[in-house]
Amino acid sequence: MTESENRGATTLPSDLFRDPACSTSARPVTVGGKWTALVLRCLEDGRPHRFTELRVPLHWITPKVLTETLRAMERDGFVSRTVHDEHPPRVEYALTPLGRSLLDPLDAACAWARTHGGAIADARDSYDTAAETR
Repeated sequence: MTESENRGATTLPSDLFRDPACSTSARPVTVGGKWTALVLRCLEDGRPHRFTELRVPLHWITPKVLTETLRAMERDGFVSRTVHDEHPPRVEYALTPLGRSLLDPLDAACAWARTHGGAIADARDSYDTAAETR
């Protein structure tokens, strides 16, 4: 992050994705794209965030894919995109009320995954073992 990008930037909490049972691969329900739920988690504190702020906790997502995810979320009405008339331009993303309404169902899906994660892993192992013998 450059010095100008860092000015005014805030740090997202390190435990942002604190629930390993609710990782992208374990999540039973996907709203929007593969990364939508993780972006929701990044924005759930209610503050607007710059693209570079979102890149820190989502470092494994390429900038192109993060841009595509944010555009899709904006199109679906989950996030607002605000461009500030500055040089260089400053763009911030924030959850809309519709996006915030997804947080409770996301929490419920994560709770379900915590409860049933072992059964899912067992089913996958059984399936994979059976597939190897076919």
